[in-house]
Amino acid sequence: MEFINVIAAAAGSFAFGAVWYMALAKPWMAASGIEVGPDGQPANANDPKPYIMSAVAALLVAGMMRHVFATSPVDSVGDGMLNGFGIGLFFISPWIMMNNGFGGRPFKLTLIDGGYATIGCTIIGAILMLF
Repeated sequence: MEFINVIAAAAGSFAFGAVWYMALAKPWMAASGIEVGPDGQPANANDPKPYIMSAVAALLVAGMMRHVFATSPVDSVGDGMLNGFGIGLFFISPWIMMNNGFGGRPFKLTLIDGGYATIGCTIIGAILMLF
């Protein structure tokens, strides 16, 4: 049953990511420096690899968060959200910032990607604790 919970949490975060990046598509493309085609869409928009890698990453994060929650006193949706928020904001976002800093990327990219990591982990935490 826990595996289904992890899949649901990962799917929730992945779905939020679709909305997040659709809403922030133009500033994200500008900040990331991604190549854009004549239609204004990313040149690799039809490549399934980034979507597959994102889904796998969401599963890995949700699985590890489930493990951490199971071994700690996280026992409510509010606790799950708070801990997910902390994981996204204080674990994942700083790593994104470090990678972007060394890569010479604009800080705006860190805000966009870190924002997704923070809210996505908050969603994972909530869904994990719903079941």
